[in-house]
Amino acid sequence: MRLEPVSGDDPRDILRELRAALNGSGPALGLGMLAPAHGVVPAGTAVVVTTSGSTGVPKSVVLSRNALTASAMATAARIGEGSWLLALPASYVAGLQVLVRSLVGGREPAIVSGSFSPAAFTAAALSMASSERGQRIPTYTSLVPAQLARLLDDADTVPDTARALRSFEAILIGGQALPPVVLDRARQAGARIVRTYGSTETSGGCVYDGVPLRGVEARIVDAEVQLSGATLADGYLGDEALTDAAFPRDADGTRWYRTGDAGVIEDGVLRVRGRIDNVIVSGGVNISLDRVERAVQTVAGLEHAVVVGIPDDRWGEASVIVVPGWGEGDKALFAAARAAVADEVGTPARPSRLVRVDELPRLTSGKPDREAIRRELLA
Repeated sequence: MRLEPVSGDDPRDILRELRAALNGSGPALGLGMLAPAHGVVPAGTAVVVTTSGSTGVPKSVVLSRNALTASAMATAARIGEGSWLLALPASYVAGLQVLVRSLVGGREPAIVSGSFSPAAFTAAALSMASSERGQRIPTYTSLVPAQLARLLDDADTVPDTARALRSFEAILIGGQALPPVVLDRARQAGARIVRTYGSTETSGGCVYDGVPLRGVEARIVDAEVQLSGATLADGYLGDEALTDAAFPRDADGTRWYRTGDAGVIEDGVLRVRGRIDNVIVSGGVNISLDRVERAVQTVAGLEHAVVVGIPDDRWGEASVIVVPGWGEGDKALFAAARAAVADEVGTPARPSRLVRVDELPRLTSGKPDREAIRRELLA
């Protein structure tokens, strides 16, 4: 089957090509940087998405028509059907799935014009109101935490932004953990938030508020979260060894995806604890930077902070809180953050310092570019 690279600059181009790829009348889409040799893909492939590589080397993930459609249908079964607003890059799986859900539901998506801003989002959201046979059509959108935080800041002073947030039947939030303080603000603003968990390898979010979607199973093996179901990718283009390692099979033939995330399942609810490999060894103690970051983000004023690890002459490695924007009271914030980390993770995990930057480097997916942040600190 032929693979046709498509630029992610205009989501309308992707939407047009995606429609043909999903119904089997056109070639598979190649989104992201693909090597020239990747010109042929397995039959049934709809899209090949190159991951952002935020924690490693980018990989080209093969997603079939069946996997993408199964994900869209499972989402509709969980939260309902309606119209979708695209506010994320369509070249990443979360934005791509907004387009897939729209096509599966038989409705054209609304699209935020140009780069994301509260004003552009609000204008697009408030223009979506429509009805069928006298019944209002529910609206949905998908955002990353940084976008939601910008909208909430704007909603404090712009009534239309607050109204736009309240207009959605559900706002899916994924890509990274949602700070509890931001979640509380969103709920107080009347926004209906659904936290999603998944990856490109699972056709996007497949666990909503800790509960797997229809047809998806989750299990914990050696503290690692593993996922199974019809939404799984076929594997990595041109890398059978990596595919076999990431997608093992049980004796009965069931395929699972090894997420690389640590987690537990309590009363049927999946709770993700962070990346297994996002760990530093400080003073001989293994410390999960994801757990440290979540604790730091519970402190008011540090909701958007990122925690990274750097070499340390005394402890071997240490964690640093990086905060975007300039403010006052950093000494008190740092003390509160260390106390929160000590309570949640343990005294040895307390960050070594707090650093202010103008803004956090971000990947085009909206996630913090942790490698760039770490390089800036080391420089």
